[in-house]
Amino acid sequence: MKRKIVFATGNEGKMREIREILRDMDAEILSMKEAGIVVEIEENGTTFEENAAIKAQTVAAAAKEPGIIVLADDSGLEVDYLDKEPGIYSARYLGETTPYAVKNQNLIDRLEGVPDNKRTARFVCAIAAVLPDGQVVVTRGVIEGRIDYEEKGENGFGYDPIFYVPEYGVTTAQLSVEEKNRVSHRARALETMKLELEKRFVSK
Repeated sequence: MKRKIVFATGNEGKMREIREILRDMDAEILSMKEAGIVVEIEENGTTFEENAAIKAQTVAAAAKEPGIIVLADDSGLEVDYLDKEPGIYSARYLGETTPYAVKNQNLIDRLEGVPDNKRTARFVCAIAAVLPDGQVVVTRGVIEGRIDYEEKGENGFGYDPIFYVPEYGVTTAQLSVEEKNRVSHRARALETMKLELEKRFVSK
């Protein structure tokens, strides 16, 4: 019987990425909604790792089904020139319901006149797993780049259209789905987590 993995998110774009990256695992991957879990999560950690663990533990505690693995991520954008803002507040930056086009333009405006070598930034993703025995495992993935001067690309979501990756010469919203799922911060954290889970009990 396939093991069930519940990912603590309702973000459909994120779930598509997660399913694609974990597609070779012999596991059923469900969102919170698909698993019938409704719970308020208070993200009061001070790091991506703490917030990911808080989410995973909260959802695991609310899950009725024994034997499942709960995964949660906390990710965000760190802009060096802005003292690593928006950081852990990336999703809440300028308000949770504010469109990302507005958030992105705000960051571009705050960097007006700042040269390329000072526009450095990174996407960070921490993923926490709560295993059936209650053990918590956390992994981290990072992709380095810089803030572009305007939005470019249609393939991503969130801050992807303004995050330029010099190595590829495009923003992460201009990468194909396949490319992004190889190099993104979430992909890197998930790949490491996949290895951690496979070491324990999930076979390909």
